[in-house]
Amino acid sequence: MNEQDINEYPPLEKIPNHVGIIMDGNGRWARSRGKPRLMGHRAGVENLRRVLRAAVELGIPTVTLYAFSTENWKRPEKEVRGLLRLLEESLISEVDELHKNGVQLRHIGNLDPLSANLKKQIHEALELTKDNTQLIANIAFNYGGRQEIVEAVRNIIAEGYTVDQITEEVVSAHLYTAGLPDLDLVIRTSGEMRISNFLIWQGAYAEYYIAPVFWPDFDKAELYKALQTYNQRDRRFGGLQKI
Repeated sequence: MNEQDINEYPPLEKIPNHVGIIMDGNGRWARSRGKPRLMGHRAGVENLRRVLRAAVELGIPTVTLYAFSTENWKRPEKEVRGLLRLLEESLISEVDELHKNGVQLRHIGNLDPLSANLKKQIHEALELTKDNTQLIANIAFNYGGRQEIVEAVRNIIAEGYTVDQITEEVVSAHLYTAGLPDLDLVIRTSGEMRISNFLIWQGAYAEYYIAPVFWPDFDKAELYKALQTYNQRDRRFGGLQKI
């Protein structure tokens, strides 16, 4: 951190190992400015770089960003096409910069519905950044928490596990996030108080923070506020407060 950051963002006692962010409010951000919804999504994509940089500066090791859910295919076809185009554009324009800043990109979800060209671009971005260690950034695209658990159960059965062998550890090892810590903190922007099928297994004991701003306006200051609130929480994991 530079001197200004030290003054504005003094170090916190506890930094969550894994932060999930439900990026909500792009459409309402655009509507409040008299712009089409796709302009809001474009502003939201542009904000990704800023928030990932802020996560690095604040010392967060792993972030999962909810970019597109399995339910988002129900949106108007024009909007979905625009979102896919934005994903393709951002892969071209942002990956080199993220790579330079030490961000390791990962994907969680199902890429099957995407075009062959877009899948190729995603795999190339994952391959390029796979050895980076500054920050792990999971992009949840075409992701759904229930579907993830169903897929994990199917794979466990296919691998021949007996009923007695199925434990929480076995299930966790078959999720998209295998090998990563469970969520410590989930942030949702735009003031909405819903989980929206996001990492429902991994977030079982997460702390939740609702940011009052739309995603395109969520910046380093807002992220720091969420971390400050996290530091004030007493995480008991079902037990009692220590005296």
